Amino acid sequence: MVEDEEIKTTISPFAMREGEIKTFDGKDGYVSINQIINKINIGHITDIHFKILELVNEFEFITSRQIYQILETRGADLKSQDKLNNKLDQLIKMKILTRYYFTAEEGKGIYRIYCLEKMGKYLLNSRGIECKWQPTDNTKPVEMIKKRLAGNQVIISYMRKVKAFDSYKVKPAITAKQTGKTFKMQAGVKLSRAGKTADLVFEVVRREEGWEKKVIDRMKLIKDFYENFVQFDSGYETKPQLILVCEDEKHTIETFKIIVSNKLEIPNTKICFTTDLRQNSTSIVKSLTEFVLDEETGKYKIQELNLKILE
Repeated sequence: MVEDEEIKTTISPFAMREGEIKTFDGKDGYVSINQIINKINIGHITDIHFKILELVNEFEFITSRQIYQILETRGADLKSQDKLNNKLDQLIKMKILTRYYFTAEEGKGIYRIYCLEKMGKYLLNSRGIECKWQPTDNTKPVEMIKKRLAGNQVIISYMRKVKAFDSYKVKPAITAKQTGKTFKMQAGVKLSRAGKTADLVFEVVRREEGWEKKVIDRMKLIKDFYENFVQFDSGYETKPQLILVCEDEKHTIETFKIIVSNKLEIPNTKICFTTDLRQNSTSIVKSLTEFVLDEETGKYKIQELNLKILE
């Protein structure tokens, strides 16, 4: 498998593309549960297949590369990415999983996205694993899937590259007190070092249609949560660090301008930024940035944060 730092690209694979659509790449037809049980009984579907299923269930949408990185980090003996892809193909043929790819005017995307099928839910439930999947989940639009994939990659980067990594949440729920609305961020990470812990929550921003207004609406909810925070709100002992994940550096500036022009800064709370490609570095110590006000010019400037806890 090509390592993150060896990937040579200037555009994130999870960035939005003009006219992009989601294209089905699964299997049509019918497979009975008896056929699947027979595959299990003769050893064609094994524990590693179930580990894959659990990951797809947990993350909802995920790439084969992301599955490989997580399972490798957990000590699974996968041999190679190709071996994993063969197992994924088996699950596709049995209609336990399905997959999609993205198509735009310039052509097909370079990766496939995996998600559950009905048979996958049955198998997980048979092992006592909670699965809330329903068929309409697979109809989610491109922008929602790409936000999920970008959130996955943040979690994986912290899991693989930060010694202080403790745990993660795929979709941490946060409640805006004044509106009483509970909403989900795209990723949450807990770091622990020398007896101290820090929680990070990640909001993924994409250049989808009408994205500027969506940033405003989300930031209003996020600001409500932070301004009215008291200990143990939404399960956090202290305020989690807010990090916005943008498509690229230009998008970071655009997003910050929207926040400032709509007076959505959060008093006494630092808003950090990162991008998809900043997760690819061997070390993510300098993956976060912030905007600071230059008192001499009265203008904001962007600067990198050098956080030792991310070593």
